[in-house]
Amino acid sequence: MLRPFGRRSPLSQYSDLFRRRSFPAFLVAGALQLAAPSAVLVVLIFSVTLAYPAGERTTYGALALAFLGLAATVPTLVSMFFSGPLTDRHDRGVLMRAVNLVSVVATLSLVADLLYAPAARIAMPGPAGFYMPLWLILLYPGWALISVTTTLFRPAYNTSISHLVATPDLGKANGAIYATAAGVSAASTLTVGALLTLGPPVYSLGVAFALFFATQVALLRVDSDLSVRRRSAPRSLWAEARAGYRYLFHRRGLFEITVLALIVNLCAALAMVEMGLYIASWLGLTTGIWYGAMIAAGTAGVAAGFLTIPRLKFEPRAGRFLVALTFLLGLSLLSFGLVRSIDLALAIYFVYGAVTGMFVNVFLSTVQATVPDEMMGRVFSADELGSSALIPVGQFAGGLLVLFVTVRGSFLLAGGAIVALGVVTLFTFGAMRALAYQPQRDGDAPLDAAAV
Repeated sequence: MLRPFGRRSPLSQYSDLFRRRSFPAFLVAGALQLAAPSAVLVVLIFSVTLAYPAGERTTYGALALAFLGLAATVPTLVSMFFSGPLTDRHDRGVLMRAVNLVSVVATLSLVADLLYAPAARIAMPGPAGFYMPLWLILLYPGWALISVTTTLFRPAYNTSISHLVATPDLGKANGAIYATAAGVSAASTLTVGALLTLGPPVYSLGVAFALFFATQVALLRVDSDLSVRRRSAPRSLWAEARAGYRYLFHRRGLFEITVLALIVNLCAALAMVEMGLYIASWLGLTTGIWYGAMIAAGTAGVAAGFLTIPRLKFEPRAGRFLVALTFLLGLSLLSFGLVRSIDLALAIYFVYGAVTGMFVNVFLSTVQATVPDEMMGRVFSADELGSSALIPVGQFAGGLLVLFVTVRGSFLLAGGAIVALGVVTLFTFGAMRALAYQPQRDGDAPLDAAAV
Protein backbone atom coordinates (compact mmCIF):
# COMPACT_ATOMS: atom_id res chain seq x y z
CA MET A 1 0.00 0.00 0.00
CA LEU A 2 1.29 3.46 -0.88
CA ARG A 3 1.68 5.95 1.94
CA PRO A 4 2.06 9.75 1.84
CA PHE A 5 5.55 11.05 1.12
CA GLY A 6 7.50 11.90 4.25
CA ARG A 7 5.45 9.77 6.61
CA ARG A 8 6.91 6.73 8.32
CA SER A 9 5.08 3.61 9.37
CA PRO A 10 4.90 2.74 13.08
CA LEU A 11 6.95 -0.39 12.36
CA SER A 12 9.78 1.61 10.77
CA GLN A 13 9.83 3.96 13.76
CA TYR A 14 10.39 1.05 16.11
CA SER A 15 12.96 -0.50 13.77
CA ASP A 16 15.03 2.68 14.17
CA LEU A 17 15.30 1.94 17.88
CA PHE A 18 16.66 -1.53 17.22
CA ARG A 19 19.43 -0.12 15.09
CA ARG A 20 20.76 1.85 18.06
CA ARG A 21 23.84 0.54 19.81
CA SER A 22 23.06 -1.95 22.58
CA PHE A 23 19.32 -1.24 22.53
CA PRO A 24 18.20 -4.75 21.44
CA ALA A 25 20.23 -6.47 24.18
CA PHE A 26 19.13 -3.82 26.69
CA LEU A 27 15.47 -4.36 25.79
CA VAL A 28 15.78 -8.13 26.14
CA ALA A 29 17.50 -7.83 29.51
CA GLY A 30 14.87 -5.49 30.91
CA ALA A 31 11.93 -7.42 29.49
CA LEU A 32 13.13 -10.71 30.99
CA GLN A 33 14.11 -9.33 34.41
CA LEU A 34 10.87 -7.37 34.74
CA ALA A 35 8.72 -10.31 33.62
CA ALA A 36 10.29 -13.01 35.78
CA PRO A 37 8.82 -11.94 39.18
CA SER A 38 5.30 -12.32 37.77
CA ALA A 39 6.05 -15.94 36.89
CA VAL A 40 7.34 -16.50 40.43
CA LEU A 41 4.29 -14.85 41.97
CA VAL A 42 1.86 -17.01 39.99
CA VAL A 43 3.53 -20.10 41.41
CA LEU A 44 3.55 -18.75 44.95
CA ILE A 45 -0.06 -17.52 44.97
CA PHE A 46 -1.30 -20.78 43.47
CA SER A 47 0.76 -22.80 45.96
CA VAL A 48 -0.45 -20.77 48.94
CA THR A 49 -4.08 -20.84 47.81
CA LEU A 50 -4.10 -24.63 47.45
CA ALA A 51 -1.99 -25.27 50.55
CA TYR A 52 -5.23 -25.56 52.53
CA PRO A 53 -8.35 -27.70 52.03
CA ALA A 54 -11.28 -26.02 50.25
CA GLY A 55 -13.08 -25.23 53.50
CA GLU A 56 -10.05 -23.31 54.88
CA ARG A 57 -9.06 -21.28 51.79
CA THR A 58 -11.17 -18.21 52.49
CA THR A 59 -9.92 -18.05 56.08
CA TYR A 60 -6.47 -19.60 56.56
CA GLY A 61 -5.64 -19.30 52.85
CA ALA A 62 -6.56 -15.61 52.78
CA LEU A 63 -4.35 -14.92 55.78
CA ALA A 64 -1.47 -16.88 54.25
CA LEU A 65 -1.75 -14.74 51.11
CA ALA A 66 -1.75 -11.65 53.29
CA PHE A 67 1.49 -12.80 54.94
CA LEU A 68 2.99 -13.36 51.50
CA GLY A 69 2.59 -9.66 50.82
CA LEU A 70 3.66 -8.64 54.29
CA ALA A 71 6.84 -10.75 54.16
CA ALA A 72 8.43 -8.40 51.63
CA THR A 73 7.33 -5.13 53.25
CA VAL A 74 10.31 -4.17 55.45
CA PRO A 75 13.14 -5.31 53.12
CA THR A 76 11.39 -3.72 50.15
CA LEU A 77 10.96 -0.39 51.95
CA VAL A 78 14.63 -0.34 52.96
CA SER A 79 15.81 -1.17 49.46
CA MET A 80 13.52 1.47 47.96
CA PHE A 81 15.05 4.15 50.15
CA PHE A 82 18.61 3.37 49.04
CA SER A 83 18.02 2.24 45.44
CA GLY A 84 17.99 5.83 44.15
CA PRO A 85 21.30 6.95 45.70
CA LEU A 86 22.91 3.70 44.57
CA THR A 87 21.65 4.27 41.04
CA ASP A 88 22.92 7.87 40.97
CA ARG A 89 26.46 7.11 42.13
CA HIS A 90 27.44 3.76 40.57
CA ASP A 91 27.70 2.31 37.08
CA ARG A 92 24.13 1.25 36.35
CA GLY A 93 25.17 -1.65 34.14
CA VAL A 94 27.27 -3.19 36.93
CA LEU A 95 24.47 -2.62 39.44
CA MET A 96 21.89 -4.36 37.24
CA ARG A 97 24.13 -7.38 36.69
CA ALA A 98 24.78 -7.75 40.43
CA VAL A 99 21.09 -7.45 41.28
CA ASN A 100 20.18 -10.04 38.66
CA LEU A 101 22.57 -12.58 40.17
CA VAL A 102 20.78 -12.22 43.51
CA SER A 103 17.47 -12.91 41.72
CA VAL A 104 18.92 -16.15 40.36
CA VAL A 105 20.03 -17.28 43.83
CA ALA A 106 16.65 -16.39 45.39
CA THR A 107 14.80 -18.40 42.75
CA LEU A 108 17.01 -21.41 43.45
CA SER A 109 16.12 -21.15 47.14
CA LEU A 110 12.41 -21.34 46.25
CA VAL A 111 13.08 -24.37 44.05
CA ALA A 112 14.88 -26.11 46.92
CA ASP A 113 12.01 -25.38 49.34
CA LEU A 114 9.29 -26.71 47.02
CA LEU A 115 11.44 -29.69 46.10
CA TYR A 116 11.95 -30.86 49.68
CA ALA A 117 8.66 -29.39 51.02
CA PRO A 118 9.00 -29.93 54.81
CA ALA A 119 5.48 -30.82 55.89
CA ALA A 120 5.53 -29.81 59.58
CA ARG A 121 2.60 -27.60 60.65
CA ILE A 122 3.41 -24.43 62.56
CA ALA A 123 0.73 -22.85 64.77
CA MET A 124 0.28 -19.17 63.90
CA PRO A 125 -1.38 -16.22 65.64
CA GLY A 126 -4.84 -15.38 64.35
CA PRO A 127 -8.12 -17.28 64.24
CA ALA A 128 -8.46 -20.40 66.34
CA GLY A 129 -6.57 -23.29 64.79
CA PHE A 130 -4.70 -21.16 62.25
CA TYR A 131 -1.57 -22.95 61.07
CA MET A 132 0.92 -22.79 58.21
CA PRO A 133 2.95 -25.64 56.71
CA LEU A 134 6.69 -25.15 57.21
CA TRP A 135 7.38 -25.24 53.47
CA LEU A 136 4.96 -22.35 53.00
CA ILE A 137 6.69 -20.24 55.66
CA LEU A 138 10.05 -20.89 53.99
CA LEU A 139 8.73 -19.44 50.71
CA TYR A 140 8.43 -15.98 52.21
CA PRO A 141 12.16 -15.08 52.52
CA GLY A 142 12.81 -16.08 48.89
CA TRP A 143 9.91 -13.95 47.67
CA ALA A 144 11.08 -11.04 49.83
CA LEU A 145 14.54 -11.23 48.24
CA ILE A 146 13.11 -11.28 44.71
CA SER A 147 10.97 -8.26 45.61
CA VAL A 148 14.09 -6.43 46.81
CA THR A 149 16.04 -7.20 43.63
CA THR A 150 13.11 -5.96 41.53
CA THR A 151 13.07 -2.75 43.54
CA LEU A 152 16.80 -2.21 43.02
CA PHE A 153 16.71 -3.10 39.33
CA ARG A 154 13.94 -0.82 38.10
CA PRO A 155 15.45 2.62 38.94
CA ALA A 156 18.81 1.60 37.47
CA TYR A 157 17.13 0.31 34.33
CA ASN A 158 14.69 3.20 33.83
CA THR A 159 17.42 5.83 34.21
CA SER A 160 19.57 4.02 31.63
CA ILE A 161 16.97 4.30 28.86
CA SER A 162 17.74 7.99 28.30
CA HIS A 163 21.41 7.02 27.69
CA LEU A 164 20.43 4.91 24.70
CA VAL A 165 17.69 6.89 22.90
CA ALA A 166 16.90 10.53 22.09
CA THR A 167 14.22 12.43 24.01
CA PRO A 168 11.57 12.27 21.22
CA ASP A 169 11.94 8.49 21.19
CA LEU A 170 11.44 7.94 24.92
CA GLY A 171 7.75 7.10 24.61
CA LYS A 172 8.42 4.56 21.86
CA ALA A 173 11.41 3.10 23.72
CA ASN A 174 9.45 2.69 26.94
CA GLY A 175 6.57 1.26 24.94
CA ALA A 176 8.78 -1.27 23.15
CA ILE A 177 10.58 -2.32 26.34
CA TYR A 178 7.58 -2.65 28.61
CA ALA A 179 5.31 -4.09 25.93
CA THR A 180 7.93 -6.77 25.35
CA ALA A 181 8.17 -7.32 29.11
CA ALA A 182 4.41 -7.62 29.31
CA GLY A 183 4.35 -10.04 26.38
CA VAL A 184 7.05 -12.18 27.97
CA SER A 185 5.20 -11.99 31.28
CA ALA A 186 1.92 -13.02 29.64
CA ALA A 187 3.57 -15.96 27.89
CA SER A 188 5.48 -17.03 30.99
CA THR A 189 2.50 -16.81 33.34
CA LEU A 190 0.34 -18.75 30.89
CA THR A 191 3.09 -21.35 30.63
CA VAL A 192 3.40 -21.46 34.41
CA GLY A 193 -0.36 -21.86 34.74
CA ALA A 194 -0.30 -24.80 32.34
CA LEU A 195 2.64 -26.39 34.17
CA LEU A 196 0.82 -25.96 37.48
CA THR A 197 -2.08 -27.89 36.01
CA LEU A 198 0.15 -30.68 34.71
CA GLY A 199 2.62 -31.15 37.55
CA PRO A 200 4.10 -30.00 40.87
CA PRO A 201 4.74 -26.26 41.37
CA VAL A 202 8.52 -26.75 41.58
CA TYR A 203 8.63 -27.46 37.82
CA SER A 204 6.93 -24.16 37.11
CA LEU A 205 9.70 -22.21 38.83
CA GLY A 206 12.03 -23.38 36.06
CA VAL A 207 10.40 -20.77 33.84
CA ALA A 208 11.38 -17.94 36.20
CA PHE A 209 14.90 -19.31 36.61
CA ALA A 210 15.37 -19.39 32.83
CA LEU A 211 14.20 -15.76 32.53
CA PHE A 212 16.56 -14.54 35.25
CA PHE A 213 19.51 -16.48 33.81
CA ALA A 214 18.90 -15.20 30.27
CA THR A 215 18.78 -11.66 31.67
CA GLN A 216 22.39 -11.97 32.83
CA VAL A 217 23.44 -13.12 29.37
CA ALA A 218 21.70 -10.14 27.74
CA LEU A 219 23.16 -7.65 30.23
CA LEU A 220 26.67 -8.86 29.39
CA ARG A 221 25.99 -7.89 25.76
CA VAL A 222 25.14 -4.26 26.60
CA ASP A 223 28.36 -2.38 25.87
CA SER A 224 27.12 1.23 26.11
CA ASP A 225 28.28 3.57 28.89
CA LEU A 226 25.54 3.53 31.54
CA SER A 227 27.43 5.42 34.24
CA VAL A 228 25.66 8.44 35.73
CA ARG A 229 26.35 11.91 34.33
CA ARG A 230 26.92 13.92 37.50
CA ARG A 231 27.41 17.66 37.93
CA SER A 232 28.14 17.39 41.66
CA ALA A 233 30.41 15.23 43.81
CA PRO A 234 28.84 12.13 45.42
CA ARG A 235 27.86 12.42 49.07
CA SER A 236 26.77 9.86 51.62
CA LEU A 237 23.84 7.59 50.71
CA TRP A 238 21.74 9.19 53.44
CA ALA A 239 22.48 12.74 52.26
CA GLU A 240 21.78 11.87 48.64
CA ALA A 241 18.53 10.14 49.56
CA ARG A 242 17.36 13.24 51.45
CA ALA A 243 18.35 15.46 48.54
CA GLY A 244 16.27 13.31 46.22
CA TYR A 245 13.17 13.65 48.41
CA ARG A 246 13.66 17.42 48.66
CA TYR A 247 13.91 17.62 44.88
CA LEU A 248 10.73 15.61 44.42
CA PHE A 249 8.79 17.63 47.00
CA HIS A 250 9.64 20.93 45.30
CA ARG A 251 8.54 19.59 41.87
CA ARG A 252 4.89 19.59 42.82
CA GLY A 253 3.62 17.85 39.71
CA LEU A 254 5.93 14.87 40.22
CA PHE A 255 5.14 14.84 43.93
CA GLU A 256 1.40 14.72 43.25
CA ILE A 257 1.86 11.81 40.84
CA THR A 258 3.67 9.94 43.61
CA VAL A 259 0.80 10.57 46.03
CA LEU A 260 -1.72 9.50 43.41
CA ALA A 261 0.17 6.29 42.60
CA LEU A 262 0.54 5.48 46.30
CA ILE A 263 -3.21 5.52 46.87
CA VAL A 264 -4.07 3.80 43.59
CA ASN A 265 -1.60 0.97 44.21
CA LEU A 266 -2.87 0.52 47.76
CA CYS A 267 -6.47 0.24 46.61
CA ALA A 268 -5.62 -2.04 43.70
CA ALA A 269 -3.56 -4.32 45.94
CA LEU A 270 -6.51 -4.72 48.31
CA ALA A 271 -8.38 -6.53 45.57
CA MET A 272 -5.80 -7.95 43.16
CA VAL A 273 -4.00 -10.02 45.80
CA GLU A 274 -7.21 -12.03 46.05
CA MET A 275 -7.33 -12.89 42.32
CA GLY A 276 -6.71 -16.56 43.09
CA LEU A 277 -9.67 -16.59 45.47
CA TYR A 278 -11.73 -14.52 42.99
CA ILE A 279 -11.26 -17.21 40.36
CA ALA A 280 -11.76 -20.13 42.73
CA SER A 281 -14.65 -18.85 44.86
CA TRP A 282 -16.44 -16.18 42.77
CA LEU A 283 -15.97 -17.67 39.30
CA GLY A 284 -15.91 -21.28 40.55
CA LEU A 285 -12.75 -22.32 38.62
CA THR A 286 -10.05 -24.23 40.49
CA THR A 287 -7.48 -25.26 37.84
CA GLY A 288 -4.22 -23.34 37.57
CA ILE A 289 -4.64 -22.65 33.84
CA TRP A 290 -7.39 -20.10 34.53
CA TYR A 291 -5.25 -18.12 36.92
CA GLY A 292 -2.46 -18.09 34.35
CA ALA A 293 -4.93 -17.02 31.66
CA MET A 294 -6.17 -14.11 33.76
CA ILE A 295 -2.67 -12.84 34.47
CA ALA A 296 -1.76 -13.33 30.81
CA ALA A 297 -4.77 -11.24 29.72
CA GLY A 298 -3.73 -8.43 32.05
CA THR A 299 -0.14 -8.40 30.92
CA ALA A 300 -1.18 -8.54 27.26
CA GLY A 301 -3.28 -5.46 28.02
CA VAL A 302 -0.23 -3.77 29.53
CA ALA A 303 1.67 -4.41 26.29
CA ALA A 304 -1.15 -2.90 24.24
CA GLY A 305 -1.30 0.14 26.52
CA PHE A 306 2.43 0.80 26.34
CA LEU A 307 2.40 0.61 22.54
CA THR A 308 -0.77 2.65 22.09
CA ILE A 309 -0.07 5.69 24.25
CA PRO A 310 2.87 7.07 22.17
CA ARG A 311 0.51 7.22 19.17
CA LEU A 312 -1.77 9.55 21.15
CA LYS A 313 0.91 12.28 21.43
CA PHE A 314 0.48 12.58 25.17
CA GLU A 315 3.55 14.76 25.80
CA PRO A 316 1.89 18.23 25.72
CA ARG A 317 -0.96 16.97 27.94
CA ALA A 318 0.75 14.36 30.10
CA GLY A 319 -0.90 15.38 33.38
CA ARG A 320 -4.39 15.43 31.92
CA PHE A 321 -3.87 11.95 30.52
CA LEU A 322 -2.96 10.74 34.02
CA VAL A 323 -6.21 12.09 35.47
CA ALA A 324 -8.34 10.39 32.80
CA LEU A 325 -6.46 7.13 33.20
CA THR A 326 -7.09 7.16 36.95
CA PHE A 327 -10.84 7.12 36.31
CA LEU A 328 -10.49 4.23 33.87
CA LEU A 329 -8.40 2.22 36.34
CA GLY A 330 -11.08 2.55 39.01
CA LEU A 331 -13.92 1.64 36.66
CA SER A 332 -12.16 -1.45 35.31
CA LEU A 333 -11.29 -2.68 38.81
CA LEU A 334 -14.85 -2.12 40.00
CA SER A 335 -16.16 -4.12 37.02
CA PHE A 336 -14.59 -7.33 38.33
CA GLY A 337 -17.20 -7.40 41.08
CA LEU A 338 -20.06 -7.07 38.60
CA VAL A 339 -19.42 -10.14 36.42
CA ARG A 340 -19.36 -13.90 37.01
CA SER A 341 -18.20 -14.97 33.56
CA ILE A 342 -14.57 -15.92 32.92
CA ASP A 343 -14.84 -14.43 29.40
CA LEU A 344 -15.91 -11.03 30.73
CA ALA A 345 -13.34 -11.19 33.52
CA LEU A 346 -10.57 -11.84 31.00
CA ALA A 347 -11.72 -8.85 28.91
CA ILE A 348 -11.83 -6.60 31.99
CA TYR A 349 -8.33 -7.67 33.02
CA PHE A 350 -7.07 -6.81 29.52
CA VAL A 351 -8.55 -3.31 29.78
CA TYR A 352 -7.18 -2.87 33.29
CA GLY A 353 -3.72 -3.85 32.06
CA ALA A 354 -3.92 -1.51 29.05
CA VAL A 355 -4.81 1.49 31.20
CA THR A 356 -1.99 0.62 33.60
CA GLY A 357 0.51 0.44 30.73
CA MET A 358 -0.58 3.84 29.44
CA PHE A 359 -0.28 5.42 32.89
CA VAL A 360 3.22 4.05 33.51
CA ASN A 361 4.52 5.03 30.06
CA VAL A 362 3.35 8.63 30.50
CA PHE A 363 5.05 8.86 33.88
CA LEU A 364 8.32 7.21 32.82
CA SER A 365 8.71 9.33 29.70
CA THR A 366 7.93 12.56 31.53
CA VAL A 367 10.55 11.90 34.23
CA GLN A 368 13.17 10.78 31.71
CA ALA A 369 12.62 13.92 29.63
CA THR A 370 12.58 16.49 32.43
CA VAL A 371 14.74 15.31 35.35
CA PRO A 372 18.57 15.68 35.35
CA ASP A 373 20.43 12.38 34.97
CA GLU A 374 22.20 12.68 38.32
CA MET A 375 18.85 13.04 40.11
CA MET A 376 16.73 10.66 38.02
CA GLY A 377 17.49 7.50 39.98
CA ARG A 378 16.36 9.14 43.20
CA VAL A 379 13.16 10.42 41.61
CA PHE A 380 12.37 6.92 40.34
CA SER A 381 13.23 5.34 43.69
CA ALA A 382 11.12 7.91 45.52
CA ASP A 383 8.26 6.99 43.24
CA GLU A 384 8.97 3.33 43.99
CA LEU A 385 8.84 4.12 47.69
CA GLY A 386 5.75 6.27 47.39
CA SER A 387 3.78 4.25 44.86
CA SER A 388 4.87 0.73 45.83
CA ALA A 389 5.50 0.96 49.56
CA LEU A 390 1.88 0.33 50.45
CA ILE A 391 1.34 -2.53 48.01
CA PRO A 392 2.44 -5.19 50.55
CA VAL A 393 0.33 -3.39 53.16
CA GLY A 394 -2.58 -3.45 50.74
CA GLN A 395 -2.04 -7.15 50.13
CA PHE A 396 -2.07 -7.83 53.86
CA ALA A 397 -5.15 -5.66 54.38
CA GLY A 398 -6.81 -7.31 51.38
CA GLY A 399 -6.57 -10.70 53.03
CA LEU A 400 -8.27 -9.30 56.12
CA LEU A 401 -10.85 -7.38 54.06
CA VAL A 402 -12.12 -10.57 52.43
CA LEU A 403 -13.07 -11.89 55.87
CA PHE A 404 -15.50 -8.97 56.28
CA VAL A 405 -16.81 -8.03 52.82
CA THR A 406 -16.12 -11.16 50.67
CA VAL A 407 -13.94 -11.34 47.55
CA ARG A 408 -16.51 -9.51 45.43
CA GLY A 409 -16.84 -6.73 47.98
CA SER A 410 -13.09 -6.12 47.97
CA PHE A 411 -13.15 -5.41 44.21
CA LEU A 412 -16.19 -3.14 44.49
CA LEU A 413 -14.68 -1.14 47.35
CA ALA A 414 -11.24 -0.83 45.77
CA GLY A 415 -12.58 0.22 42.37
CA GLY A 416 -15.02 2.70 43.86
CA ALA A 417 -12.26 4.25 45.97
CA ILE A 418 -10.05 4.83 42.89
CA VAL A 419 -12.94 6.43 41.00
CA ALA A 420 -13.50 8.75 43.98
CA LEU A 421 -9.77 9.52 43.98
CA GLY A 422 -10.04 10.49 40.32
CA VAL A 423 -12.69 13.06 41.23
CA VAL A 424 -10.45 14.49 43.95
CA THR A 425 -7.50 14.60 41.54
CA LEU A 426 -9.55 16.42 38.93
CA PHE A 427 -10.25 19.32 41.27
CA THR A 428 -7.19 19.50 43.53
CA PHE A 429 -4.02 18.22 41.76
CA GLY A 430 -3.44 21.31 39.64
CA ALA A 431 0.35 20.88 39.33
CA MET A 432 -0.03 17.30 38.13
CA ARG A 433 -2.68 18.27 35.59
CA ALA A 434 -0.25 20.86 34.20
CA LEU A 435 2.58 18.35 33.67
CA ALA A 436 3.77 18.42 30.07
CA TYR A 437 6.89 18.48 27.93
CA GLN A 438 7.84 19.02 24.32
CA PRO A 439 10.09 16.33 22.82
CA GLN A 440 13.54 17.67 21.96
CA ARG A 441 16.30 16.29 19.83
CA ASP A 442 19.76 15.41 21.08
CA GLY A 443 21.81 18.51 21.62
CA ASP A 444 18.93 20.68 22.81
CA ALA A 445 19.00 21.87 26.40
CA PRO A 446 17.02 19.42 28.57
CA LEU A 447 13.92 20.63 30.30
CA ASP A 448 13.98 20.78 34.08
CA ALA A 449 11.09 19.31 36.04
CA ALA A 450 10.61 22.71 37.68
CA ALA A 451 9.43 24.03 34.35
CA VAL A 452 6.50 21.70 34.26
